[in-house]
Amino acid sequence: MVGFFISKTPWTRFGRLMPWIMFSTPFAIISYFLIWFVPDISTGQVMWYLVFYCAFQTLVTCFHVPYSALTMFISREQSERDSATAYRMTVEVLGTVLGTAIQGQIVGKVDTPCVGSPFFFDLPNSSVAMEELNMTHDTESLTDTRNAYMIAAGVIGGLYILCALILLLGVRERRESSELRSDEPVSFFQGLKLVMNHGPYIKLIAGFLFTSLAFMLSATLTIPFWQWFLTRFGKKTAVYVGISSAIPFLIVVVVLDSNLFVTYVVAVAAGISVAAAFLLPWSMLPDVIDDFKLQHPGSHGHEAIFFSFYVFFTKFTAGVSLGISTLSLDFAGYQTRGCSQPGQVNFTLKMLVSAVPVGLILLSLLLFKLYPIDEEKRRKNKKALQDLREESNSSSESDNTELASIV
Repeated sequence: MVGFFISKTPWTRFGRLMPWIMFSTPFAIISYFLIWFVPDISTGQVMWYLVFYCAFQTLVTCFHVPYSALTMFISREQSERDSATAYRMTVEVLGTVLGTAIQGQIVGKVDTPCVGSPFFFDLPNSSVAMEELNMTHDTESLTDTRNAYMIAAGVIGGLYILCALILLLGVRERRESSELRSDEPVSFFQGLKLVMNHGPYIKLIAGFLFTSLAFMLSATLTIPFWQWFLTRFGKKTAVYVGISSAIPFLIVVVVLDSNLFVTYVVAVAAGISVAAAFLLPWSMLPDVIDDFKLQHPGSHGHEAIFFSFYVFFTKFTAGVSLGISTLSLDFAGYQTRGCSQPGQVNFTLKMLVSAVPVGLILLSLLLFKLYPIDEEKRRKNKKALQDLREESNSSSESDNTELASIV
């Protein structure tokens, strides 16, 4: 819906996308802070967090969709858009790492001791016993923990504002940079139908969905490498090489016994593959939009809708992966604040970080195999789109000349 509303937004002196970013930022900061604020109410706390969490996710969507779609409005050149995508994904992943580290350091300063006694694990009502223990936890420690989370939220909110200001002051939209000279209005469902009936897009987002579900990690330093790799060998080849390279290392996690050095090696290797999983589907999306424009030259302004499904699947996979992992660990007997865990928890973790991702990777590679836009088709689309723009501009100039002569 956000993608559709953006496509219907009129151009302003700031552009079409920037106003969404400008107005969503302050409200997103407020709602994010209120997620970590503990209201002094006896009932209704669940509704409090549900409302403000949903509000935050909605406002972030109002930011993320136009932010991602900016790729199509800063240049017509495919190489420049690929480069912009590489920079964007590098900083996005770096920001994720930075935000996680900041919150971890601030909250980690508060001493919250774990429960070391294995006695609770053997009780039939161990969860009740654990809840009673939490209720008797030192009140001062709980207050410190609450304050730490709020301070962390304030710091991250400040970084959010800083980054939004850099974006607003440093990036300019180029009107009609990715559109042909036509104005065929379409309804929400017509636009949605056009987008979802475009075969290459369906195959691409399906592969992106399962790849995102498999990888909820982070990788910063190797994104520039994959940017070079895709320009040298093509995007489809880079997808296969990059994403599949994680499979052997994910299997190592289960096969070998626990070892700190092996863990670091696996983490680095997985990060290299995750960098490809983050970068390549995003860099392929503009090619799909170009292909769509060639097939529908009379319909334009759908860029935000294309990008909005990517944003949706990012949120969807995060929610699904958190839900599956939480339920799996709960069934395995995970104990909150426990210094040690049952053996089933260790086995469940290995399955969640190895067997499940490998299966999803194989499924995503099969879907990417069906993706029809290779480097040859990409070059042909670029040439055809350029010819179509020149023809459209020539026709527009001819009309203006004829109108002037009549006047």
